[in-house]
Amino acid sequence: MQLFQRSLSLIRQRGFHLITYEVIRGMPAIKQMNSGICHIFIRHTSASITINENADPTARIDLENWFNRQVPENDRYGHDAEGTDGMPAHIKAALLGNSVTVPIVDGRLALGIWQGIYLCEHRIHDGEREIVLTVWGTLKT
Repeated sequence: MQLFQRSLSLIRQRGFHLITYEVIRGMPAIKQMNSGICHIFIRHTSASITINENADPTARIDLENWFNRQVPENDRYGHDAEGTDGMPAHIKAALLGNSVTVPIVDGRLALGIWQGIYLCEHRIHDGEREIVLTVWGTLKT
C-alpha cells in the first residue's frame, strides 16, 4: 500500500469549473496505481468540490444559476463581515461539501462516462483555492 499527497492552487472566477484533468495532472501517482482511492479536499469555507456532468457546459451554468436563486445575496444574513457574497458562499459550500472520493481502477479515476470533478467558486471575486489531493492504494506491478 502506497500513499501520496499533494496540494494544488487554483484560481477561478465565480461559477462551477471542471477540474478533472487538473486533478489527474496534479497527481501523477494515479497512473501508477492498480487500485486505490483519490480523495479531493478543498481547504476553504466559501468554495466547494462536487462531481457532476462533464460534457455539456450549460449544466455548470444551470447549477450556478439555481444555487444563486436558492441562496440569494443581499438577504438578511447576520454574518456580513466578508461582504454580501460571504454568507451565501458559506451556505452553498455547506450544501455541496468540501470533498469527494473517487476510486482508482487500473491507473484511472473510476468516474462515470458523464462525470467530472468540479471546483465550485461561490465568491464574486477571484480567489486562490488550495486543494489537497490524497491518493492511496496498490501500485501496478
